[in-house]
Formats: sequence, C-alpha cells, structure tokens
Amino acid sequence: MGRAPANGKRSPPPPPPPPPPPGRCHFWLPNKRRHCANSSLPSSQYCGNHLPESASGAGRRVTCPVDPSHTVLEENLEAHVGKCPLKKRVAALAAQPYYSKGINSGGAEAGRGITSAEKRAAVYRLTEDEFRGLLGKIRSVHAAAAAAMRESYLITDACNKWMGGQVDRKVPYQEKHVAQQASIVGNMEAFGLLRKGGAEAVDGKNLAVSAQAVVEFGAGRGYLTQVLVDCYGIRNVFLVERRSYKLKADRSLRQNEDVTLERLRIDIEDLSLHGIEALRGLNYLAIGKHLCGPATDMTMTCCLAEQDDQTEEKIHGKHSLHGLALATCCHHLCQWKHYANKSFLTGLGITEEEFHAMTWFSSWAVDGDHTSPDSYVEVEDTSSEVREPEKPDPEINGIERIIRSIPTVERASLGFMCKDVIDTGRLLWLRHKGLVADLVSYVPSNISPENRLLIAKCTS
Repeated sequence: MGRAPANGKRSPPPPPPPPPPPGRCHFWLPNKRRHCANSSLPSSQYCGNHLPESASGAGRRVTCPVDPSHTVLEENLEAHVGKCPLKKRVAALAAQPYYSKGINSGGAEAGRGITSAEKRAAVYRLTEDEFRGLLGKIRSVHAAAAAAMRESYLITDACNKWMGGQVDRKVPYQEKHVAQQASIVGNMEAFGLLRKGGAEAVDGKNLAVSAQAVVEFGAGRGYLTQVLVDCYGIRNVFLVERRSYKLKADRSLRQNEDVTLERLRIDIEDLSLHGIEALRGLNYLAIGKHLCGPATDMTMTCCLAEQDDQTEEKIHGKHSLHGLALATCCHHLCQWKHYANKSFLTGLGITEEEFHAMTWFSSWAVDGDHTSPDSYVEVEDTSSEVREPEKPDPEINGIERIIRSIPTVERASLGFMCKDVIDTGRLLWLRHKGLVADLVSYVPSNISPENRLLIAKCTS
C-alpha cells in the first residue's frame, strides 16, 4: 500500500507515457522520462536491448557487468564483455596522466559507501529512546559547534548582461539558474577571487587578484564557467564531469578564439590535477555549482592534496590553487569514507553511524515527507509553511510513528541543522589547511533550498 504524503492527501497517479516516435523502441525510461532512443526491430515494438524475454526466443537477458545501463543475452555475455563500449572508454581513461584510481576517495580504510536504504534501515533499528537521544544530540551539537551562516546574495554589475538575458540565445537561459550563477561569481568578486568590474577592468593592477584558469568540478553543461568567461575574461577552462550532457556550453566557449577549453570526462574521485598538462604553471580557481554529496569533499581533497604534495617534481612548473567557491547540495548522499573532516565530528562525539543518520535526516530540509530519490531534484521551498503533525495511525509503530508526529517545519529545521554541522566541518577543514574561508547563503531559499556556498582563498 502506498504511503500518503505529509498533508494527508494522496498524489494523483502519474500520467501514462506518451507514444514513442514512429520506428522507435517502445521501452519507457522512467529516470529520463522518455522512450529508448534505439530503433525497434522489424518484427517487434522493441529494440534488441529491451526485447521481452518471451518474444526474443533467444534466452534470458542479463545486466552487463561492465556497464549496468544495458543488458545482453546471457549466452553472449562472455563475448560482449570483451568489446563493451564502456570497457574501451574506461581503458582509454586509465591511460590518461590525470587518472589515478580513488586518489580523492578518502582511503580504503575509511569504510565503504552506504546506500540511502541502508541509512534508513539503521535509523529504524534504533529504539525510540535512542532515536530521541540522537535528535537531542544533533540539536546540542548544532548549538555548540555550527558556524553562523550569513546571507550573501550578491549580483555584480559585471553580470548584468547575464541577469538581463542578453546572452547568446543558443545558450539555455533559466532565470533561477542564472541568479545562482551570478551570485556565486558575485561572492567570488567580493571575496577577492575575481577582479573588480569584471572583464572590462583588465589592467596591470587588477590582474594580480585574478586567476589564470578555472577548473569547474561537477561541471554538467558548464554554464557557471560560461559566466566567468563572458563576464570576467577567464581564458583557460577545464570542465570536470563524469557524465555526458547535451546542450553544453562547450560549443559557445570553443567559438571564442581567446579561450582554451579542455573537458575531462572523469569522476572527481579519480582526478589528479598534477596530470593535466595544460594546467601546469597556472594559478586556478576551483568552482562547482550543486556538488552533490561527497563530490564537495572529494573536490576539496583533490585541490588541497595537490597544495600539500609539493615534491621537487611537482614544484617544477606546478599549478597552484588561487581559491575556491563550491555550492554544496544533496547532503543525504554524503559518505563517512569521503568526508574531509572526520576529526571534527569525532571531537563532537559523533560516530560514523550517527553521521550517516544525520545525512539521512538532512533531506528533511528540502523534502518534508522524505520520499525523494537519491538523485537531487530541486523542489519548491516549503520551510515557511506551517502544518499540523499527522494524526497517529494505529498500524504504524516505533520510529516511523515518531517521525510522522514531528511537524513538517520542525523536521525541516532538524534537516538544516544536519546540513549546518556537515558544512561547518568542511569550512573548518579549509581553514585548517591555511585558507581564509567562509560559509554563506548565496541565494534565497525560494530560488533554491540548496543555497550554501563554501568560499575560500589562499593566502600565499
């Protein structure tokens, strides 16, 4: 039986998928909200990958062990594994000088990754007294150790043409995303990471406070970097993203003859900046907009480990970090093994199991019913909406009953407390590394409830 949402009303069933285009496979991909892009077989409505077993007449299909996104006939599995396209791509990546398996993962000794389902199960195994004690501990730790986060919604004159929509019309323009991008770079300028006045202020005095390159982590389509190029004249661009995207900023950036662009299709966990030949000898800015869960920790480790590892070989022609601006999000995906400042948490008496419970609670900040999937979806901010606690259901017992009895606003508040503690540890880690750092709210919550920005600059 499905669970009713927090307001007591059941959501209407999702609409049926539209019919596929003529000649296309009828298999519906729910995560992509579209049909399979392959052509259907002449004798079927489906392509070879999605042909039902009953219709294939050729045996059972199994998931490819190299790339779980597709299936293959079990009888052909051994031959397919040797020629799977992903295997070739992985082999090509492993040959790159900037690839180092797990270099930013936090180390194997730090433990394995924990799924959201496992986090939830661990919470539900607590006794009622243990659960209430954990909530009290979170409130106490937050009051004692969480950094005060100030609002800093800054739009500079340099971003006027983006805020006014006066950009290349081939570039997708969405006001809420542009407002976030503009405020991130506005905070970077105010913090001294970008020259005042943007690209129009290039002169001998101002160049000293600007970086020569930008590395965007979790770059997606790369439009945060596009703002820096258009408004601040950044000329050396490196986009780090493990996924493939359409409608990227790359096309527009490559048309700019003054810009050198390199897109690196790699997981941040495996990236060694020292291996990027074109970055050597340059001071750079590290940026990221909505770095999901552990991606923030791995980005900080990636950049600051390079700063620490100053061997004679690396000092020769080395690059250097000028500063960073990382918009965090999806704290429910954070992992103990990746988290940068475990000593901060253990010093507060927070165990690995309690940390994972906190990450699970953190989604209450943006999803009061806690039913969102692991992948982040921006939702309408409801933190100011006052709702009454749900009426007790006699069929629900234990932890679920306690959770449902907590008013939505209070659950959201607890979720934000967990986010505050997690990001405070990151902030203090940056300061421990010798950076001047701050944690700010860079856009109002009605633009995005994921509105935290870690910003820092090197002093040497």
